[in-house]
Amino acid sequence: MAGKAKRPGAVRNTGSKKGPRVGTGGHSRKALEGKGPTPKAEDRTYHPAHQRKVEAEKRRTVDGQRGAAKGVARGTRRPTGGAEVVAGRNAVLEALRSELPMTAIHVATRIDHDDRTREILELASVQGVTLLEGSRSQLDTLTEGAVHQGVVAQVPPYEYADAEDLLDAAAEADTAPLIVALDGVTDPRNLGAVLRSAGAFGAHGVLVPQRRSATVTASAWKVSAGAAARVPVAKVTNLARTLADLKKSGVFVVGLDAGGDTDVRSLPFSNDPLVLVIGSEGKGLSRLVRETCDAIASIPISSAVESLNAGVAAGITLYEVAEARRASAS
Repeated sequence: MAGKAKRPGAVRNTGSKKGPRVGTGGHSRKALEGKGPTPKAEDRTYHPAHQRKVEAEKRRTVDGQRGAAKGVARGTRRPTGGAEVVAGRNAVLEALRSELPMTAIHVATRIDHDDRTREILELASVQGVTLLEGSRSQLDTLTEGAVHQGVVAQVPPYEYADAEDLLDAAAEADTAPLIVALDGVTDPRNLGAVLRSAGAFGAHGVLVPQRRSATVTASAWKVSAGAAARVPVAKVTNLARTLADLKKSGVFVVGLDAGGDTDVRSLPFSNDPLVLVIGSEGKGLSRLVRETCDAIASIPISSAVESLNAGVAAGITLYEVAEARRASAS
């Protein structure tokens, strides 16, 4: 065509960063490699599933903070400086019947009442326990998903005594000290049974090590049948060292273990200041604790039974000590 110096067409812009390329070998290889597997929907920021995941994480964080504020740590049943919880209608009712100290009882909104819940409300009113109403989701958070049947009780953390406090209690009662020490007993129900026997036979307290030992939890409170409110429990860092210190104060230490030197029916030092050391049902006394004892006593049992648990052993031995002291006083 006349008047046109150049035919119009697809002409590369002179300002383009792309320059001319020679050949095509390998230029499209990167495009053929692909981008890998498709991410999950919850990992794609533009997908609604990702938004739901973010919101769920926020809810878990908030629930965890609320639980910590109420004294419940996620993933544990131990108190965090606040309160421990007792969940379930039967558990809460038994705790109230044994007069377990409580800070509050949470009851689910629109709960289906039965004889147990009616007695719970009645006992809580008599004992002056605060009643709080909340949703089931709130109770789920408080118990970390445990089965609560719409009723949860909060129990204050237990205040432990010192070993010296147990000796002071004996001095106030003007009697020879009688203390029970637990070595390696990890079941809180056994601790509760020991507390119950200690209260029944006049012991001045129970000694437990700080590590690898049962503590005074809600389960221990329930099994003790209220004795935990009357019998102090001292927690010590090193049991063997504490026993050695008590021996320096004039206290005799007698351990209970199989193959002992004597029978509990003729227990030595019964009328003297005495610490009875009870080991775990499986392992018995630890080596250092056994070496600290002044004597080792055994409970005669049938050969068909290998051992007795700590609660039963404590009850039998404390009874024998109580009888010996009673006979000496008469």
